[in-house]
Amino acid sequence: MLKTVVLLLIAVETDTYSVKLRGNATQSSVFEYYRADQAIDGIKYALGVASFCTHSRKQMNPWWRLDLLDNYHIRTVTITNRADCCPERLNNAEIRIGNSLENNSNNNPIVRWIIRASHSYSCPDMEGRYVNIVIPGDGRILTVCEVEVYRAPTRCPRWENIAIKGKAVQSSTFYFQAKNAIDNFDPTCTHTKNEMNPWWRLDLVDLQIIREVIVTNRMDCCFEQINGAEIRIGNSLENNGNNNPVCAVISGIPAGKSVSYSCGGMQGRYVNVVITGDSKNLSLCEVRVNGNGNF
Repeated sequence: MLKTVVLLLIAVETDTYSVKLRGNATQSSVFEYYRADQAIDGIKYALGVASFCTHSRKQMNPWWRLDLLDNYHIRTVTITNRADCCPERLNNAEIRIGNSLENNSNNNPIVRWIIRASHSYSCPDMEGRYVNIVIPGDGRILTVCEVEVYRAPTRCPRWENIAIKGKAVQSSTFYFQAKNAIDNFDPTCTHTKNEMNPWWRLDLVDLQIIREVIVTNRMDCCFEQINGAEIRIGNSLENNGNNNPVCAVISGIPAGKSVSYSCGGMQGRYVNVVITGDSKNLSLCEVRVNGNGNF
């Protein structure tokens, strides 16, 4: 595994108030002389000169990582693909940003899927030290010709509870309605019937940038029923929104207490809370979603 120091200077983009960041580059493997640092050498691509790009060996889940050396709020990641051949290899790669080195940082939150050959991907106020590009799957090759990471402005957006502007539904209703979780009044709760995979969903009406989800548990009884619930965020209504990416798994919330779950700037219209399994009840007393409004 190769580690090299980036030689890029910090540059300010006056139109977006962003700052280009520097750090150390590594990758899962190196094919011949296509090193990790070649994605941060300032040379996006020279036709016919592939040595300016990175190249992993053919392997399972190849990845490239930039260590920014400190924690930053990241606004934009710009990726340049190769132009001589094989641009489709980068399709469906994941951009992940966070502070964990678990699984070589590939367990950090996903901010974007790369679906085009070369593009600038917005990551509004995504926070982290490590920026990863990873392609899941066996027998894959990862090649990038340039990666540019820009810091968000120092004046951060104002976060607010955007849940109260949305519409809540749930898989079933046992006396207590779905909207009780967004009425800003903790003692009123929701409650589903006893069923398989009960869920509660908040429709934020439009695509939103979500920083955290705060869940308040019931305090009268049965507070352990929330254990194992998943918080999912995304834009799909497939399986009632329960196939969207996971922000967090609720291990447990004490009776009557609130716990905050960081979603690190995940983007989506729908926020789901779902408990998988047979003969389950889902009850929530308040759900707050802190975001900074529409794009």
